[in-house]
Amino acid sequence: MGDHTVTLDTSRDPAGIEFSAVFNCAVPYIDRHLDEGRADKVFMRSATEEITYGELALNVNRCGNALKGLGIGAGERVLMMVKDCAEFYYVFFGAIKAGIVPVPLNTLLKAKDYQFMIEDSECLGLVYSPEFAAEVEPALGQASRKPSHVIPVEGEGETLRTLIAGASAELDAAPTTHMDDCFWLYSSGTTGTPKGTVHRHRDMPVACQSYAVEVMGIGEDDVCFSAAKLFFAYGLGNALHFPLWVGASAVVFAGPPSPAATFETIEKFKPTLFFGVPTLYAAQLAAMEDAKPDLSSLRLCISAGEALPGDIFRRWREQTGLVIMDGIGSTEATHIFISNRVDDTKPGASGKPVPRYQARIIDEEGNEVKAGEAGQLLIKCSSGLARYWNNAEKTASTIVDGWLVTGDTYTCDEDGYYYYCGRDDDMMKVGGIWCSPFEIEATLIEHPKVLEAAVVGRADDRQLIKPEAFIVLTEGSDASDALREELQEHCKSGLARYKYPRWFNFVDSLPKTATGKIQRYKLRQ
Repeated sequence: MGDHTVTLDTSRDPAGIEFSAVFNCAVPYIDRHLDEGRADKVFMRSATEEITYGELALNVNRCGNALKGLGIGAGERVLMMVKDCAEFYYVFFGAIKAGIVPVPLNTLLKAKDYQFMIEDSECLGLVYSPEFAAEVEPALGQASRKPSHVIPVEGEGETLRTLIAGASAELDAAPTTHMDDCFWLYSSGTTGTPKGTVHRHRDMPVACQSYAVEVMGIGEDDVCFSAAKLFFAYGLGNALHFPLWVGASAVVFAGPPSPAATFETIEKFKPTLFFGVPTLYAAQLAAMEDAKPDLSSLRLCISAGEALPGDIFRRWREQTGLVIMDGIGSTEATHIFISNRVDDTKPGASGKPVPRYQARIIDEEGNEVKAGEAGQLLIKCSSGLARYWNNAEKTASTIVDGWLVTGDTYTCDEDGYYYYCGRDDDMMKVGGIWCSPFEIEATLIEHPKVLEAAVVGRADDRQLIKPEAFIVLTEGSDASDALREELQEHCKSGLARYKYPRWFNFVDSLPKTATGKIQRYKLRQ
């Protein structure tokens, strides 16, 4: 095998992927497209810019040289608080090609969060979009350990753009291997302090080939539009890994992904693949009561971040004629590892394991559960994290005998479909029987006045745990005691009687991670 190559080898293993001895993933993701004649093809479009594959490769090289010219060496970290734009791609792959480790961060965070990550990562460089200066700059001022180089993307003085403009366009890929550190992502987590999740050069190719190609069926003619941003695992796959793996195109939108903004972007840029989260699909359905967007360019919609309720799947198909292909993934696994298929979609289910990924569900004693029984979901894959940075204890509890402990509670039916029940610490026992918050939430959003719902366990006056619901109403719906009674009866009629919520709280919004996962622990506080 030549340097920096990936081979699908099924001679010994039907699911095999082999990597050359020297492998830097920037070569197949960036350089390969010039050899295959895509230099003039537009790779990325937005409302303000577009770049071709040739321009991408040129500026990746220049950015890599610029970072090296600052004295940032192989294996050092560069934090990225960068909006979805061309420079995100330049920094991410410029660093990787130079052997430097890029660390995209959630651009919605506050100064105290950035301060922690600056200190924890021991980064040597930091690149940020000026839009985030109000949080980034105080974090830098308060950090006990500061990066040597702080680089705004644009503005006065030395910026990323001026550094790129003055750097050489020739860059040889660092001679890494597929098992070397490539990039980090800080897990948003539903609880606790964010953790630096270290990924290797092999992780992106494995996820792309296994899920994007063999499950989604992505091809060179596709155009990807991800409402989920580039700074976390789901969006990074959707709008960076996947299109670059097959020579497709990406549409990016830097602003908040409101229904109106996503509809406008779809109508203008005509993507074929749309990636959203359940919260957004619910809001888009509500908006469709008045708006009639043209979604005719789409061939497939994808959902992840939080399990997709069956009611949203059915309503979306009725409204648009399109299937939402739901799946579950994680920062630790790089992307989606259990998914429905285009021609095999079961409403309310996460689907079946994607190729090259194994799944099992175990009880508290570590034994595999029977079909239909709830337990802890474990995954075995070749795209999982190498380790958590500076957290050997958490690494040891997450990677057990080669299996990745997801922290999710699941069931699997006799036909092999997996069903999400909630995070392990979200499950509650009601009347001595395990109860899934997601099942109750899915029933609640079937009510026409409910836009979103979250359910947690709460002790009653006898210290017995019962479900408590937090409800975001649809526009124009008003909270009332009558509506509380109506929702309670709705749950009693659609669920086992003991599962109905005893308390209802009407709220303006629900706490969520960047990927759209409900942070139920905040509601229990």
